[in-house]
Amino acid sequence: MSDDQLYRQYLSGDDAAGDALMLRYADALTAYLDGFLHNAHDAEDLMLDCFTVILVKKPAIGEGHFRAYLFKMARNKANRLWKLRFRQPEFSLDENLPMQGGSPEDTLWQNERGVLLQRCLNRIAPQYREALWLFYYMDLSYEQAAGVMDCTRKKIDNLLSNGRNRLRLELEKEGITHADI
Repeated sequence: MSDDQLYRQYLSGDDAAGDALMLRYADALTAYLDGFLHNAHDAEDLMLDCFTVILVKKPAIGEGHFRAYLFKMARNKANRLWKLRFRQPEFSLDENLPMQGGSPEDTLWQNERGVLLQRCLNRIAPQYREALWLFYYMDLSYEQAAGVMDCTRKKIDNLLSNGRNRLRLELEKEGITHADI
């Protein structure tokens, strides 16, 4: 079922649909928030806050925009919390993010590549890192990523293009060529 279908079902009174949405995005949203806050407990708390807002207040969310709405809200909550504590947040990736895989060999290879990729991502500018994360890992469209990052579609296009180029250079420093990716 799509996010929109689940959300509509939840709005119609099906609590299981709300649980399904939370299960679908809880880990990814927590990892995204942890990229700003660098504190797993705060990230979990904010993830729960985001779902509380959606599941209690039941905002009107445009068709096809549930994920973007959720991540935009999370980013705003992280910004507010970070401003209260320290300074403007900077997005970075935890090197212990879970990787997916099949056989133990595949899992090991993917985890090694994943750790190396995350290490290289953490060396590029935070705005490039966040744009790449939203577009590739969270599978948001250009428009949705632009909405989350409060910028135009053209800026997302530039951030992704420059981010890919910078990431490629960092990967080459680690001995990974385009063919290895």
